[in-house]
Amino acid sequence: MSQKGNERAVDRRKFVRMIAASTFGATMWRRSRAYTFANATQVVGANERIGIGLIGCGGRGTHLARVVRGLAEKGENVQIVAVCDIYRPRLERASKEFNAKAYMDPRELVTDKDVDAVIVATPDRLHVFNSLEAVKAGKDVYCEKPLTHWQQFELLKQLVREVKARERVFQVGTQGLSDSIWHQAAELIKQGAIGKPLHAQCGYFRHGDWGERGMPIDDPNAKPGPDLNWDAFLADAPRRPFDVSRFFRWRMYMDYAGGPCTDLYPHCLTPVIKALGVTFPKSVAAIGGKYRYDGEREVPDTFDMLIQYPEGITVIVLGTIANEWGIPTLIRGEDATMLFEGPGIIIQPQSGVKKERLEIKRERDGSDAEHMRNFIECIRTRQKPYSDIDLGYHVQTALIMGMLSFIHSKVAHFDAQTETIKLA
Repeated sequence: MSQKGNERAVDRRKFVRMIAASTFGATMWRRSRAYTFANATQVVGANERIGIGLIGCGGRGTHLARVVRGLAEKGENVQIVAVCDIYRPRLERASKEFNAKAYMDPRELVTDKDVDAVIVATPDRLHVFNSLEAVKAGKDVYCEKPLTHWQQFELLKQLVREVKARERVFQVGTQGLSDSIWHQAAELIKQGAIGKPLHAQCGYFRHGDWGERGMPIDDPNAKPGPDLNWDAFLADAPRRPFDVSRFFRWRMYMDYAGGPCTDLYPHCLTPVIKALGVTFPKSVAAIGGKYRYDGEREVPDTFDMLIQYPEGITVIVLGTIANEWGIPTLIRGEDATMLFEGPGIIIQPQSGVKKERLEIKRERDGSDAEHMRNFIECIRTRQKPYSDIDLGYHVQTALIMGMLSFIHSKVAHFDAQTETIKLA
């Protein structure tokens, strides 16, 4: 889902049962998806064509494939060479549009010798499995946010280990981080422009439910079979009979999504974490609920969280899809406040502090095209992309902690020594 900046009580017992069912489902997934990949390490030459495979041909995946095509039209030696989807009508549309090979099984796409890198744009629950398959096959990966579903913390850690061990380029699809102001802010904070950082705020606000009303059901008569792989869609989620709404409008359901926290907050939190230079939280507390949109919807429409970092920094993340009036993104330090507005960055000193008010212009605008261009460049240079796997790990850990805090009505604590989450 593209970023719009700031514009735009779950039953605890139910979700404890759901998590238990999900653990069983993960075991069944691993048994049914056993597959051997060559221990390949692909490196593309500076002038070679980069072949991109798209896994997930819905709206977002098709948009990203068009971004790649646009870059190719501007001179980038890159091409969509293969597409994959577990729903055949979507697959056929994408295959025709991009003149690309079609696969219904992502394991076949990632072993295609013409595929150098993969875009993962499937439902949240599948991101980690598709990414692991690609990485183990020696491919570089552009993965849409969130990195994983909120129940998949152990799989998140496994993905991070595999990316590092196989030295893959991995870009998380938080395209706002392609805006240079966040990288400029990180350097300014390192230089002491605001003194010691103490407090930050960000959020995501919009008016409208993009689940029940915003995800169309392509075919109300769709059924599982050779043209729709329901088992692949479920992945490690609890086993359920086929439901056309769950398949097409999966963002509404806790089995497959998490509402604002995991769907929207990667966009606003990732840049702030990048600017602050922090890693794992110390603790996270969250509240929220379905305050406006109900119906079939399970995920909250409003979600607020407090994140405490061991460096003595608190980050507030607020948001709702029930009202579009947002809050400014800013970082407060001992000496000054950093605001992200106007030309890019404004640094406003506190009263009594002998510092001048500064305005810093952004050096580069952010966009889907710039984020993808950076990914392609890093495939050639083997440098870290804007939104690399480490940053993604730190952000996703905070979001998972927020979801667990919300569901269990407890504070989530992170043990940095064991990299585990505990509730108290």
